[in-house]
Amino acid sequence: MKNPEDHVFIIAEAGVNHNGDLELAKKLIDAAAAAGADAVKFQTFKAESLVARDAPKAAYQQRNSGGEESQYEMLKRLELSEEQFVVLHGYCQSQGIEFLSTAFDLKSVDFLASLGLEIFKIPSGEITNLPYLRKVGGLGKKIILSTGMADLEEVEAALAALEQAGTTREGITVLQCTTEYPTPMAEVNLRAMATIARQCRVAVGFSDHTEGIEAAIAAAALGAKVVEKHFTLDKTLPGPDHKASLEPDELRAMVRAIRNIEKALGDGIKRPGPSELPNRTVARKSIVAARDIKKGEQFTAKNLTVKRPGGGISPMRWDEMLGQTAGRDFDQDELITLIKE
Repeated sequence: MKNPEDHVFIIAEAGVNHNGDLELAKKLIDAAAAAGADAVKFQTFKAESLVARDAPKAAYQQRNSGGEESQYEMLKRLELSEEQFVVLHGYCQSQGIEFLSTAFDLKSVDFLASLGLEIFKIPSGEITNLPYLRKVGGLGKKIILSTGMADLEEVEAALAALEQAGTTREGITVLQCTTEYPTPMAEVNLRAMATIARQCRVAVGFSDHTEGIEAAIAAAALGAKVVEKHFTLDKTLPGPDHKASLEPDELRAMVRAIRNIEKALGDGIKRPGPSELPNRTVARKSIVAARDIKKGEQFTAKNLTVKRPGGGISPMRWDEMLGQTAGRDFDQDELITLIKE
């Protein structure tokens, strides 16, 4: 994961928007790479290890994919095999984009570790799963921790478990997240990033489940080091997450906007930019003659005034100029100098 101060690590979250189709998954990788994302992320799980067979769907899953099948049946249909993930890992390398995947069970953690992943994403649903946290924390890899549905005490407990397992806080980025698809804007709470950073002493970011790209862009402006956003090739495809995802053109626009925000944030030092320095002469003012002034006259508030252009004596020296003697004649509007002729 890139880690310069001014770089936001952008994760294009493919999730299960491949609908269990390897070729569709490759097209998602192509779209993420074309948009300029740093990484594309999938979800690695075995339905039988993740969910009981009679577990109900979430309300958003029922809305977006129908209520006929169980959560288990839905996830079984959406899972990819280890062999397919090996193919996708290699395909990401060929396309110049980092492969990431969220593991939802311990065996999947082991499998992703075998692929050599350097970043492990912990989803919101596992933030209270102590065996899982210990497993991931013991890998010694960088960790991105989503915090949907959690309060600050639960975030601290998860971080403590990861630390006890061997991962330092310097290697963890905590994402503000709201686990609802789509997330209402009133529940995004981007200011929680600052609270997490201050209280937990970690880098922070944002996992965005809102519609549109405004919240992700705002997160970058507020200091997010990681921004994660679901995307799809087509919002009308069947499945639980497509409707709350960006299409490729929207993903590209989000990445472009965040990259511009990176540049716009700057280094925090207040000074004129190189492009504006030539405008000082045009926009600033100098002390000039309000009327014709004869050599030997004293400068007064009646025969001096302030006008553009700049480049002459600054009006900040106004008091210093009053009472001094003109060293030569000055025409009206001429820049005043103190050189005696």
